[in-house]
Amino acid sequence: MEAIDLVTGVGLVLGAFFFCAGTIALLRFPDIYTRLHALTKGDNVGLALVLLALSFQAGSWSEVCALLLIWLLVMVASSTTSFLIAQAAQRKGVKPWTR
Repeated sequence: MEAIDLVTGVGLVLGAFFFCAGTIALLRFPDIYTRLHALTKGDNVGLALVLLALSFQAGSWSEVCALLLIWLLVMVASSTTSFLIAQAAQRKGVKPWTR
C-alpha cells in the first residue's frame, strides 16, 4: 500500500466521521440554531476532508480545481441556506435554547 492510498483512506474515514457527527448533532441538539450550526460545520469539514482525500487520487490539476470549486460552492450554498433557515425561525419567534 502506498502512502498516498493511506492518506486518502484516512481522509475518507475522517470525513465520514464528521458527516456522522453532524448527523448525530442534528438529532440530539435541543433547538434549530444549534442544530444548524453543528450540521453545517460537520458537513463542511467532512466534505473538505473527503475532497482533500480525493484530490490525492486526482490525475490532473484540473480535477483538483474542480474538487475545490465543488467545495467552495457547497460552502456558499450551505451557509446561505443555514442563514435563511435561521432567519425564518427568528421571524417566527423561535427562541434560542437556554438552560
